[in-house]
Amino acid sequence: MKVLAFSDLHCDADAIQRIMAESQQADVIIGAGDFATRGLGAKDTLSVLKTSNVPVIIVSGNHDNTRVLLALCDEWENGYLLHGNGITIGDVDFFGLGDEVPKRHDAVWNQSLTEDEAAEMLQACPIGAVLVTHAPPFGYCDLQRNGAHEGSVAICNAINTRQPILNLCGHIHRSWNTTAMIGNTQVYNLGPTAHWFEV
Repeated sequence: MKVLAFSDLHCDADAIQRIMAESQQADVIIGAGDFATRGLGAKDTLSVLKTSNVPVIIVSGNHDNTRVLLALCDEWENGYLLHGNGITIGDVDFFGLGDEVPKRHDAVWNQSLTEDEAAEMLQACPIGAVLVTHAPPFGYCDLQRNGAHEGSVAICNAINTRQPILNLCGHIHRSWNTTAMIGNTQVYNLGPTAHWFEV
């Protein structure tokens, strides 16, 4: 199965057009959150994704509004918002968790989960799934400009216990296009360009 994945579009119409121009060979498309900016603009970004003829899996980013994304997916035959739940496509399990984990910003529009909330939701992740998260795992693909790691301990622990084949994430812009291994799990912080994976 060929997976095309990206994150953090932040309303960039040119970026999503470039990504979709490469999508003809994809079996599944994954967007790892932040379609909007400060809670606005997700509909315009997702309208381009809705032209896809293959399943599109998304998670909410901290800039997104989950209710808005859910409403858009309700009227979209191939769109799936995963947030503490999963879907099986072919013989591959996909599981998603959105939002910022843990909360680091107090802005009204910022969507976040505590580490405890994330840990509870991640218990449902099947072993060996493709894990799609907005936040990266703590210590991997999460390095900020000041040298601080700003990923999630709960996501890191879930990777160690659930052993997903992939963790596709975003959120930390400084770490876009970086990859790391946690055991046998490849972690990839995507950013707003097309990345290809075979699962």
